[in-house]
Amino acid sequence: MGLSWSHILIVLVLFVLLFGRGKISELMGDVAQGIKAFKKGMTEPEETAKADPAKTEPIKTIDHQAAPSNPPVQQPQSEPRKVG
Repeated sequence: MGLSWSHILIVLVLFVLLFGRGKISELMGDVAQGIKAFKKGMTEPEETAKADPAKTEPIKTIDHQAAPSNPPVQQPQSEPRKVG
């Protein structure tokens, strides 16, 4: 049993009824923005590689300080009182 044109048409009508024209056009707009951002991201590394190295920001480093070698001292717990 394959898909016929009537099956496809019914699915499309249900899709439009559930999501509405506004949601579908909004979804397609979001997809288009995602594609544009992806293409821009693909071309961006080439542009930064061509930039003048003197104008780029210096590499920032974070100095790590070791934790103290003595662990914190735990206070002894008092013994529970016996009732009765």
